[in-house]
Amino acid sequence: MQAAVYRPVHEAVLRELRSSNARRILDVGCGTGNLTMRMLEALRPELLAGCDFSAGMVEQAAAKTRAVGWVQGDALRLPVRDGAVDAVVSTESFHWFPDHNAALAEFHRVLGPGGRVLVALINPRIHLTSRAAHAASRVVGEPAYWPTRDELEARLARAGFRIGRRRRILRAAGLLLPTVLTVGVRD
Repeated sequence: MQAAVYRPVHEAVLRELRSSNARRILDVGCGTGNLTMRMLEALRPELLAGCDFSAGMVEQAAAKTRAVGWVQGDALRLPVRDGAVDAVVSTESFHWFPDHNAALAEFHRVLGPGGRVLVALINPRIHLTSRAAHAASRVVGEPAYWPTRDELEARLARAGFRIGRRRRILRAAGLLLPTVLTVGVRD
């Protein structure tokens, strides 16, 4: 199940990173580090760091390798210096960030000129779906917000990014969960 759901997203991210020649990569919301490990093996970047808010997730990720800089951190206050990375990746985690605009401002801050932000998540087509999913997530005690494609792109533009590409990702349950990889470029 893991491969059917996440592998297509990981493949899309790896293709985009290869085409951009990113050598310093930050994976924000890395969880247990599955994609981070794939980036390490497939891309051999000069610097690779995985960052997650959950200490437990970082602990599980760190048990996999010491070749990655694993750090517990908040997407709204990244423990990374200005302009330190070529790419910021956020897959299947952006919806958990409590302030999308603040997270995007942080992504912009840590990226060097020409750097790319890659955000992959379920993008509802209409705002009503986003609002309904948000309301349901709050009822179950796990508040999350999935922006529409247009809303995400508008937020990226306000944060200082130019939209480089938007790619729909086909995966298991793709019709119910329309996943899009959106790439923003820092000028």
